[in-house]
Amino acid sequence: MTFWQRLVLGGALGLGMGVQTAAAHPHIFIDTALEAIFDDQGRVTALRISWSYDDFYSLLTVQDMGLDPDGDGALAADEVAQLSGFDMNWDADYDGDLYVLHGGQAIAMGRPQDPDVRYDNGIITSIHLRTLAQPVAPGLDGLVVQVYDSGFYTAYSILPAVALTAAPAGCMAEVFEPDLSEADAALQAVLLEYSPGDDVEMEFPAVGANYADEARVTCPAP
Repeated sequence: MTFWQRLVLGGALGLGMGVQTAAAHPHIFIDTALEAIFDDQGRVTALRISWSYDDFYSLLTVQDMGLDPDGDGALAADEVAQLSGFDMNWDADYDGDLYVLHGGQAIAMGRPQDPDVRYDNGIITSIHLRTLAQPVAPGLDGLVVQVYDSGFYTAYSILPAVALTAAPAGCMAEVFEPDLSEADAALQAVLLEYSPGDDVEMEFPAVGANYADEARVTCPAP
């Protein structure tokens, strides 16, 4: 478990809530690697997303799919191939927990393409490509990328090394972390509206955005 994961869980468990099921969130932890892909005009045309699932969820997935029957923690090449795309059967209205903005306006993203998968040291890393509906020149305002589950069933963190492929000189990417104290306080305020007998697990408040990391890609003005 990463330091960030411990902070989130420590905050949630330390709220002293009467609603017991609230402490169960989040259930899944994903480290997210981002790659911004530029065209020859200095515009971002696509994002490659890599989700590295936590070791417990990775283990459950491998077991549920009947892989690694000898339990040695290693998968043969054909078993890894069976994992490819295991998490890509998205509902039509699922956005992939990906939110991209430019100048405060949401950028539409295409459906996932080119699924791939790795399995290393008991960790599943699932990879896919999302194409921007229209290429965007980040400029000084920046292209903002957030990855979060609004219901906070899944907790995402963005790895600091955002890759910039074919980017013009001077472009850079920074990752900003949320204020966990503020996020926890907002969660606590919402949970106080529930009664002790309420099943928060079934309708967990939409607080995921409060815990979202943000990657910002900027480029010099042309």
